[in-house]
Amino acid sequence: MTSWEITSSPSGFDESVVSEGVFEYGRRLASDGNAQSLACFLRKDGDVVAGGLGRTEYGRLFITSVWVSEWLRGQGIGSEIISRMEREAIARNCRDALIETLIERNVKLYERLGYTSIAHIPHYVGDFTRQIMLKTLRPDGV
Repeated sequence: MTSWEITSSPSGFDESVVSEGVFEYGRRLASDGNAQSLACFLRKDGDVVAGGLGRTEYGRLFITSVWVSEWLRGQGIGSEIISRMEREAIARNCRDALIETLIERNVKLYERLGYTSIAHIPHYVGDFTRQIMLKTLRPDGV
């Protein structure tokens, strides 16, 4: 028997069935992706105090998260994380890097690092505008 369900509290298992199904379907449609995770961490006494997460795939670096502990912000650490991730992406033969943000202050930082806005969605969530930014990577200098 089949039945429909609308819920505001789906189980984690049910959510994973759908998200993994979408992911696997996309992977089957794509070819030559060769996705590889990429992470960069700054540690103090063994603990992560800043870091970046992403992946390289299809000749592109996808930066999904950059975070710096509040007490370390404003010291160029976020820029250094991105720079290190870009250098590794170049070593993996990536041609460009993509990053997204909802925070206007981050847009200014990413522009200083050479990223250009290629799309923005006003009021993506509340008053936040989603910015999608792209940077061409060059082996002779990032």
